[in-house]
Amino acid sequence: MIRSMTGFARSERHGDWGTLVWELRTVNHRYLDISLRLPEGFSVYETAIRARLQKSLQRGRVDVWLRFQAVEGGGLRLNRDLAEELQTIYSELLQCWKLREMALNPLDALRWPGLVQNTGTDSAVLEEEVLSLLDSTIAELQATREREGAALAQMLLSRVDAIGEQTRALRAHLPELEEAVRNRLQARLADLPIQVDPQRWEQEILFYLQRQDTAEELDRLDTHLQELRRILTRREAVGRRLDFLMQELNREANTLASKAADSQVTFASVELKVLIEQMREQVQNVE
Repeated sequence: MIRSMTGFARSERHGDWGTLVWELRTVNHRYLDISLRLPEGFSVYETAIRARLQKSLQRGRVDVWLRFQAVEGGGLRLNRDLAEELQTIYSELLQCWKLREMALNPLDALRWPGLVQNTGTDSAVLEEEVLSLLDSTIAELQATREREGAALAQMLLSRVDAIGEQTRALRAHLPELEEAVRNRLQARLADLPIQVDPQRWEQEILFYLQRQDTAEELDRLDTHLQELRRILTRREAVGRRLDFLMQELNREANTLASKAADSQVTFASVELKVLIEQMREQVQNVE
């Protein structure tokens, strides 16, 4: 079943190391856009965090917050080995580029991943806790997106059925429409003050009926509806496919409206546009 791009999940875990809280919030977006907010000292996990999010989510604006409260007596410490390595590399860079000696801004250096670490907790243990809690939070987020996606699918299917009813009614109306057009043109012929070749007039009637024929548009509408039903059963990201089909449905509805030869076709084409627009608005929120 399809997934919505809207969702929220929050997970909390307590341990000897302190308290971790993940919060994930997603809304619709054309592409996958991840905004990540991590506490001081946790940026070293950013690559692994983004990899997990990108594996599970295909589209949407994703706001991600991680909060950490260390246990009493814990805190932050400087990774002196890494700090010395950075100082060495900085000195080599100045020498390589033949720049004069200048002091490295400590505040800039603090942005380097892993330079500041949490005390009182094994980093490997903390990383495992951070990532495992993230996995469970993503699973919760996906569950909420799937529930909303199921509701979206039902709404879209109801509109698909409504469009199908309109196309069936129009198809059944085609013989009656053709007969009405033919009678109307024959009545006009009878009012003409000149004699018209019957064979030539029949050709003109056929030409006019071909211009007013909507069977081709109805066939394409039915094909698109069949594809919509198929796509709505898939579990992968299908939002862009659905958006394309909305454009195609709207194109056929516009063509149908341009060929409207009586009030029933006009009414049906307007109703089709309303239904397609309702679907298009909801499709914008499908992953």
